[in-house]
Amino acid sequence: MAASTAAALCAGAAFAAPARPVEVQPHKALYDMTLESSKPNSGVVGATGSLAYQWGESCDGWTIEQRYKLNMQYEQDQPVDINSNFVTWESKDGKSYRFNERRMRNGQQDEDIKGDAGMKGAKGAGGAVFTRPKDQNFDLPPGSLFPTAHTLLLIRKAQEGEHYVAADVFDGSSVDGAVDISAVVGPKLDAKANPPSADVKSPLIDHPSWNIRMAFFPESSKDESPDYELSMRLMDNGVSSEMTIDYGDYVIKAKLKEIQALPKPTC
Repeated sequence: MAASTAAALCAGAAFAAPARPVEVQPHKALYDMTLESSKPNSGVVGATGSLAYQWGESCDGWTIEQRYKLNMQYEQDQPVDINSNFVTWESKDGKSYRFNERRMRNGQQDEDIKGDAGMKGAKGAGGAVFTRPKDQNFDLPPGSLFPTAHTLLLIRKAQEGEHYVAADVFDGSSVDGAVDISAVVGPKLDAKANPPSADVKSPLIDHPSWNIRMAFFPESSKDESPDYELSMRLMDNGVSSEMTIDYGDYVIKAKLKEIQALPKPTC
């Protein structure tokens, strides 16, 4: 997203009130995925699928597992089935991260990515080491965040009334380095006045929330247009009731179907 780092966002923090801790609720959720819109020249005429998401917590870290199945339909080509399983572990101190993704396309392996990353270098810099599909290393800019730390930052800044958050983020979902993520945070929404879902009733989504739109820019890119944009309604407990992914030519929507709380660790 933007070139500013998390360190720059915290400038002047010594003069601010102590940050309010974010109380994350570990959970698993199921989303229905559909095609929300497409441009006439995109060739995309339909998309259906599901996303199973699980955010777990241990005493020293966070686990995320995302499994999605998506069938893409095209005007002039055969449909394409995409299956992905992305699993990560991230230390709560933000210094260590492990990632593993396997993606299938029409039953054939399309991606097999595995590696780890850390923020341990001089002046707050870090590095990522891929072991699959081949040995490869990337430097990470000082102040880079891993995905859970970035989500917690978004919630904390939203709680503090910030409307723009920029950070360098590394998630390991592609063989590349960190990306610049620029997030625009909307006004705080009350769950009763603005129900997050008409179909799902759960205390997990009966929380204050914000509409957040994020633009993703590869770190090395000089292009002023993002690779893609992600919008979501994010609760103050880390739950998202809906998401849209805008690839430019078409937009995929993920709508919450089921959600269940997971236990918090006793540490």
